[in-house]
Amino acid sequence: MLPSPQWMGRPEKHGRPAVIDAILYVVRTGCPWRYLSVDFPPWQTVYAHFTRLNNRGVTEWILTELHEEVRLARGRQPEPTAGIIDSQSIKGSDTVPRDSRGYDAGKKINGRKRLIVTDTLGLLVTVWVLAASWQDRDGAKGALLATCAATPIRHVFADTGFAGRLVDWARDLLRTTVEIVREPADQRGFVVHPRRWVGERTLAWITAHRRLARDYETYPAHPRP
Repeated sequence: MLPSPQWMGRPEKHGRPAVIDAILYVVRTGCPWRYLSVDFPPWQTVYAHFTRLNNRGVTEWILTELHEEVRLARGRQPEPTAGIIDSQSIKGSDTVPRDSRGYDAGKKINGRKRLIVTDTLGLLVTVWVLAASWQDRDGAKGALLATCAATPIRHVFADTGFAGRLVDWARDLLRTTVEIVREPADQRGFVVHPRRWVGERTLAWITAHRRLARDYETYPAHPRP
């Protein structure tokens, strides 16, 4: 059961608790917790509730329920059996320590890499965060393991960055098919590739939120003020 609005604090704005509005404001604008507008509750209150929601698994519960509703509305089964994996390197700020960041020579980015697995509608299933220096095919093992442990997904579409040993590893260990969607040999210019575009669109959705367009967190799984 979700916490009541009273637990999250008053007053409510537009029928939604002010704390929830404040959390969404931080994610969308990219401002530090301490710089929250005075229109919201004190930042210490907002951050404490945000941490409590995550620790209690409320955020994951909300996402799961919303995903099922969207899939059913689109005529799909509640749980996906196929997905798309993709990666994105993002710059790390000075608050990201050296031991959890790296340099992506291909993208020329110093920071962290997020590997995502989505369903075929583009809804997030798994997010796996590593130093940007990790190769896609190596970092994808953790993302695929987490996906297989939590969902019935056993067929994953990927780009050529995931080709090679990963395909055999996923087949033999996870009983999962990693299908590489390759570019046509005669391709010239930009072309939308089947399946792959879904994961790329999700990454674009993520970076539309300024808090997620750059990495500010000292610990990948522990947002801080």
